[in-house]
Amino acid sequence: MTSFTRHFLRGIAASALMLTTVTAASAFTACQVTDTGGIDDNSFNQTAWKGVLDAQEKLGVEGRYLESQAESDYEANVNSLLGGQCDVIFTIGFLLGDATANAAKANPDQKFSIVDFAYDPTIPNVLGQVYATDQAAFLAGYLSAGMSKTGIVGTFGGINIPPVTIFMDGFSAGVDYYNEQKGTTVQVLGWNAESREGLFTNNFDSLDDGRAFAQNLYDEGADIVLPVAGPVGLGSAALADELGTEALKIVGVDADLYLTDPAKKHVYLTSIMKRMDSTVYQVTETTMKGEFEGGLIVGTLENEGVGLAPYHDMEDMIPADLKAEVEAIKQGIIDGSIKVGG
Repeated sequence: MTSFTRHFLRGIAASALMLTTVTAASAFTACQVTDTGGIDDNSFNQTAWKGVLDAQEKLGVEGRYLESQAESDYEANVNSLLGGQCDVIFTIGFLLGDATANAAKANPDQKFSIVDFAYDPTIPNVLGQVYATDQAAFLAGYLSAGMSKTGIVGTFGGINIPPVTIFMDGFSAGVDYYNEQKGTTVQVLGWNAESREGLFTNNFDSLDDGRAFAQNLYDEGADIVLPVAGPVGLGSAALADELGTEALKIVGVDADLYLTDPAKKHVYLTSIMKRMDSTVYQVTETTMKGEFEGGLIVGTLENEGVGLAPYHDMEDMIPADLKAEVEAIKQGIIDGSIKVGG
């Protein structure tokens, strides 16, 4: 199986409990604990929360969430949701792995589902949700290599953890595949898949870092940049907006940033989507039906758990043959003729 993926803006106080309005007589409640980016991060947490909102609209569930302002909030936030008021508790992000495991083991009758974490051995009352984002990132890498005019693309991450580096692995591999197929030498700055060394901001909330890291990559020749750092990437998009898309384009992550970052939508070549909304909705629905089972679910290109966003404003800029090649590679990954990851 491939690796996994990741997270992030802010709430008001240390950890404010938020409620969504819903039918008072709702018989099922889905609760969520965010990572430090907050519920409105335009990316990781917000996409996962959309799964609860979709379940609220279509299934009539109640949805509640707690925002984590710092890593020290994780355990307290998870524990505060215990006590029978949540039919399922979603914890959002790799960094909540320990807090989720501890709470689940101490409360075996409470159902949990964690995004971006897989336990080995599994925990009976925890369902992990992981994503083969390297598959979609491979497509983005190939596309970026084909679109780069300088022959240099770049990437950086928030924190050096598997849900982040899986994007960087796939992106780099996609560029390598383009070079193999085309006899070119497009370079990837910011990540070495073999040494596991690269550029990391060590946070998921500083837009200033997003701008600075993208600026450094641009100064080294990159004309397309993939920031894998949640809201940090919005800073990179702001730089691309100032420079102009002829100089710098951005590849988004987690959500379709053309839609979630409308002020800068024109800078996005595409986005590598991790459909956490889809898997969160799926887990909510199966739990409502009494079919919850601990273990693992994996989002892939085949089951549409991951994918590339539409090209939107870039549609006419991308050569038709390059778009066709990306689609053919997607089918090759799905049928197994093209291997991605381990």
